[in-house]
Amino acid sequence: MTALFSPCTLRSLTIPNRVWMAPMCQYSAEVFGPGAGVANDWHFAHYAARATGGAGLILVEATAVSPEGRISPADLGLWNDTQTQALRRITSFLKEHGTVPGIQLGHAGRKAATDRPWRGGEPVGPDEAWQPSAPSALPYEEGHPVPDELTVEQIQRIVGEFADAARRALAAGFQVVEVHGAHGYLIHEFLSPLSNRRTDAYGGSFENRTRFALEVVGAVREVWPGELPVFFRTSATDWVTENPEDGRDGWTTGDTIRLARELRARGVDLMDVSTGGITSGIRIPTGPGYQVPFARRIREEAGLPTAAVGLVTDPQQAEKILAAGDADAVLLGRELLRDPYWPHRAAAALGAAKRLPDQYGWAV
Repeated sequence: MTALFSPCTLRSLTIPNRVWMAPMCQYSAEVFGPGAGVANDWHFAHYAARATGGAGLILVEATAVSPEGRISPADLGLWNDTQTQALRRITSFLKEHGTVPGIQLGHAGRKAATDRPWRGGEPVGPDEAWQPSAPSALPYEEGHPVPDELTVEQIQRIVGEFADAARRALAAGFQVVEVHGAHGYLIHEFLSPLSNRRTDAYGGSFENRTRFALEVVGAVREVWPGELPVFFRTSATDWVTENPEDGRDGWTTGDTIRLARELRARGVDLMDVSTGGITSGIRIPTGPGYQVPFARRIREEAGLPTAAVGLVTDPQQAEKILAAGDADAVLLGRELLRDPYWPHRAAAALGAAKRLPDQYGWAV
């Protein structure tokens, strides 16, 4: 048995292999009316293909906990029962074909109300826009709207929205829930000194800047079944040792390790380790597996399982990451967009058993 195709057990849930699909927004829901934020045929076909392709776990794209929390007007949401019902069709199919369904819950914060990436990703026009909110009234970059600074009452409401979305995720049939704390969205905005200039209980010290993340995780864990796992996606570093504008350091790997220990104590079962995204114009030294060392450090120093993501494209590369103890799973993103059947090809390359649907298996 290869490391890549060995099962992974978290709490009472066993995931059949360690080739997992990273959450990637499709920006394909209806924008207005009763279909806003509702999964449709595109989403079903997209996720069904990766399930028949052999992914052990599929994390459905960043799904907004409120209309204001969407990255784009075409994002999925989980703030009403229509959205819940539409997702059941997807989770049922994934389970039928041996894939564990998971979902990432998020709030875009100051990066909300932007257009689809293939249309430039800039702030949307007034016919689709809404006012973003954030820890502090600092825009993501020049040309983006200045967000409203959240009040404490509003912060607590958003914590409740995460819990409500987690309840709906469970009702929709998901077995893993991931809290999105990365890539410059709301939770990450609270964590990073580059975006959080508050002077109250949610800003300043490490303890204050992590308060919102820990409250969200606590609220989600409280409503999520004890036998099922909770993940947390992190940007392990902002890639900023000192901001030239004001001399502030960004969020660091050391900060992430401290946070991971707190998250483990509050019932998080795995850290999904990415990096960056807090602001534009930062140079990131990318390359094959460039984020894997962060996953290894968190795994070793925080004692928490991790999943590695970022330019993992080759079966032997993925196998080596797991065999070396760098991470407990690999999350594939764009590689699975290019090839939904990558897990089957990887199994063949590594000499592992394929998990093919009967409709395809007879032809092999």
